[in-house]
Amino acid sequence: MKNILIAAACIAISLSGTAWAAGDTAAGEKIFKKCKACHSIVNGDQVIVKGGKVGPNLFGVIGRQPGSYEGFKYSKSMKAFGESQDAWTEELVASFVHDPKAFLKEHTGDSAAKSKMTFKLKKGGEDVAAYLASLAPMAE
Repeated sequence: MKNILIAAACIAISLSGTAWAAGDTAAGEKIFKKCKACHSIVNGDQVIVKGGKVGPNLFGVIGRQPGSYEGFKYSKSMKAFGESQDAWTEELVASFVHDPKAFLKEHTGDSAAKSKMTFKLKKGGEDVAAYLASLAPMAE
């Protein structure tokens, strides 16, 4: 009986992690319309989503080091977070878009951390992250 409970707990833990990471790409594409006021998705000459320039281009953001898009001026807090992370993952993006300021406070340990992104995406962060991941540059 004890082994069955341990096995059930392991399955539940593994499924909960998958549920968080698994987003709906099609839903994320629709939700991203809220993001395009500030962000574009551009791959060289290919404009995937024509958006604003207030935020960095999000093409290839999944797998890119946070705070590293050339030509964009990031907050000190985002730069500090970027120094502690090798790359954005879908899970990190989903958490970040939910509440950027709280995310940076938690991940930098700085109670005064600030983000230039003031928009909070209360629902659908995992879907937007899945959409962005689907647009990742092809490996050569």
